[in-house]
Amino acid sequence: MFKEQEIMEFLDERIFQPVLTSSTASKKLKSGVKLTITRMNQRNAVGMIQYYWSAIIGTEKSTRFAQLMREEGFTRFEETIDEFRVRFTDAWLRS
Repeated sequence: MFKEQEIMEFLDERIFQPVLTSSTASKKLKSGVKLTITRMNQRNAVGMIQYYWSAIIGTEKSTRFAQLMREEGFTRFEETIDEFRVRFTDAWLRS
């Protein structure tokens, strides 16, 4: 469970909490972040990483959500890609 916790702490600090604690974030955006957190928490570390990359690749829903995050001035998964890629590697998963 430690790896899942580390991934969630990373995402929480950079993406989730800035939205959830904002007085200016829309209800729609906060709701989407809460749903994303719920979905991430249903996965193991491998699944969380796959979910992250799926959001980057972009389904129709995730693309619209990323656009909403950008319009409201928040950090998106795409903007954490370099740090995420370096930190959460296959070697890290195996460690």
